[in-house]
Amino acid sequence: MTADANYGKHVGLPTKTHCGDLPSPLNRQPLMNRHPFATVLVLFVLIGSTWLQSSQRLRAQPTLPRRVETSGLELVTPETQKAIDTALTWMANRQHEDGSFGSGRQYQRNVAVTSLAGMAFLAAGHTPGRGKFGKNVELAVGFILKATKPNGLIDVSNSQSYGPMYGHGFATLFLAEVYGMCPCKAARLDLERAVKLIVNTQNKEGGWRYHPEPKEADISVTICQIMALRAARNCGMYVPKQTVDRCIDYVQRCQNRDGGFRYQLFQRDSKFPRSAAGVAALYSAGVYEGREIEAGLNYLMRFLPQNAVNRVEEHYFYGHYYAVQAMWQAGGKFWQKWYPAIRNELLVSRQVDGSWHDSISREYGTAMACIILQMPNSYLPIFNR
Repeated sequence: MTADANYGKHVGLPTKTHCGDLPSPLNRQPLMNRHPFATVLVLFVLIGSTWLQSSQRLRAQPTLPRRVETSGLELVTPETQKAIDTALTWMANRQHEDGSFGSGRQYQRNVAVTSLAGMAFLAAGHTPGRGKFGKNVELAVGFILKATKPNGLIDVSNSQSYGPMYGHGFATLFLAEVYGMCPCKAARLDLERAVKLIVNTQNKEGGWRYHPEPKEADISVTICQIMALRAARNCGMYVPKQTVDRCIDYVQRCQNRDGGFRYQLFQRDSKFPRSAAGVAALYSAGVYEGREIEAGLNYLMRFLPQNAVNRVEEHYFYGHYYAVQAMWQAGGKFWQKWYPAIRNELLVSRQVDGSWHDSISREYGTAMACIILQMPNSYLPIFNR
């Protein structure tokens, strides 16, 4: 039976009759002329039957509870939106002429900071050349494309910390998000090279480390790469399944019994920032439920923000950048408790000029805070469920 024929059955409408049901060709007088009252009666029966079936199906469907995350925009209060707008304006004024972001000797013109700043604008709905900050996004994209080497590595050699793979992961993620919103041939070519470099530098354990070499691995650098690969796959890039499967295996082996994650396989202690990254990595790799997810979320809830003004947490923005992603994907009670808590804490801790301080740079802290606060917008494809 064809799809069209099935359609009538699914919605409770009478389906097409078979040839044997048609009136005899010897009697071509219209049915209405022959039996007008009977015809009207039949029509009433058919209509009544259809209505009854439809109403029964509607009553049989359970009433779904209203999920908190479906009304997520209500969580972005007027005060929150004002803080976001002020921070984005502050960042726009801090952009360098070449399109980069970052300050200080170590993070001047840093590709990771630039990419995160660009994502903060994207999260507000501004795309290259469109919106109030569209020009800022366009300049940031141009800087990242210029920083892409022939082998696919995205890096500015004199502006990196630890190693280039951190920056490469965030930059690849940014390019994938931009390409997913407004495809550009030039961006696609560089994005393909960047993705290929990530795939080719995965080590035998299934992870990545500071340099584009398949030698060591740690959970922190690994999450940067798997998110970049997920974003690239979302916009049509080819990512080998084997690469993702090996990454999942590595991340799962890094999880401790308490639900937290160790930095490397041979270590033992759990910490909040890398544990948030670990849960987000599993979600990015396509693991949406199971013992690992549940244990990881319960571990993270031990670090629920408490509206602290003077934060002394190590890698604060890094941890909460991944934690809010994990809670957004988890939804329900986790999201309901987490977002208002981190939102209120960030509103308390921001500087007088509307920025956020971080030891890396204020541009980094402000970009991260904006991404966290705008999670309910769900504008960035990588954050969509």
